[in-house]
Amino acid sequence: MKPIAPRNRAAECALEAKTAFLAEPHHYPHRPRMVTSIETHFAWIFLAGERAYKLKKPLHRGSMDYRTVALRERACRAELELNRRLAPEVYRRIVPLGRSRAGVLTLRAGAGEVVDWLVQMRRLEAARMLDKAIADRSVGGRDLERIAARLALFFRSAAPLPMSDRGYFAHLRRQIRASGRELGAADLALARDPVQAVVARQLAWLAQWRRLLLGRGRRLRDGHGDLRPEHVFLGDASHAACVIDCLEFDPSLRRLDPAEEIAFLALECRRLGAARLAGDLLGRCARAMGDPVPSAVIAFYMSRRAVVRALIAAWHLRDPAFARFARLWRARAHSYLDDAMRAIARAERLAEHDPVASRQAMPVTRASAQGVARPVHR
Repeated sequence: MKPIAPRNRAAECALEAKTAFLAEPHHYPHRPRMVTSIETHFAWIFLAGERAYKLKKPLHRGSMDYRTVALRERACRAELELNRRLAPEVYRRIVPLGRSRAGVLTLRAGAGEVVDWLVQMRRLEAARMLDKAIADRSVGGRDLERIAARLALFFRSAAPLPMSDRGYFAHLRRQIRASGRELGAADLALARDPVQAVVARQLAWLAQWRRLLLGRGRRLRDGHGDLRPEHVFLGDASHAACVIDCLEFDPSLRRLDPAEEIAFLALECRRLGAARLAGDLLGRCARAMGDPVPSAVIAFYMSRRAVVRALIAAWHLRDPAFARFARLWRARAHSYLDDAMRAIARAERLAEHDPVASRQAMPVTRASAQGVARPVHR
């Protein structure tokens, strides 16, 4: 992924100049003692005292378009609005980055031409993020109960975006095949066999055990879209548990079954070595939401999300900023494909031992299996 040439004069202020400016403590009105900068695939984060600022990169990838100042402003406003659903106390406002006639950058409102926008947030205590707490083995039952309750409340109030059963099955098939095609792109140079195998088995599972998914399309919501442990704040003495950093740029990527979102969070907890915690969290969320999803469906959803994460890891291979870490990102993509294969194998075993599913299973003939498991073209 490469930055696209800017379309207007305001955007001509180089990203390097902006990040260098934002890395200096004395440029912030509240004068933090120090600033720590973190580069992600799509943005720069600046931790400045008790505040954090996000600067989006001028990138274009599919439905995500941050190429102009106006588009980044719109994305920042969407991020603010959408993330206040789960973290109202964290997302404060958007801040203009200005430039004077003399070419001097400033964070003071009304000073010169706006050359970019930032999302200003309250900085969260790192030790209370779920990924850090898992590493420290400091996650307690009350922490999980708070998160389950917070997510249940969110999904109950999130805008419903239902699909018919037929529409949902077709949607899942399209997504599985599209992910396979993207992962099979020649420039990514991923191992072809694992990609083809996991796509074939996901499609075959969907064909044989689709009755387990009946009614799930009616549960789709405008959800979070990226429910990972590093986005989950467990709360502390002063602040409630919350979840940050939802996907703001494409509503279709947030149109999900809440069970799939929880399955994704459980998958990522498992990858951090917390399989027991993941199971506990799944149970608490099911009870809080009043939705006892079959374990085979959860495993199928885990496999799907693992493929999505493999694809996101692979996209880093196209970004020059991450070129020196190409081996790491390729290995991560393959690691997620391994997770996807283990999860779909688990979904198969669980479905076979589910008494209701076994009675209702749709047989997959050789002809139908060939139709389901289409080859992935590189």
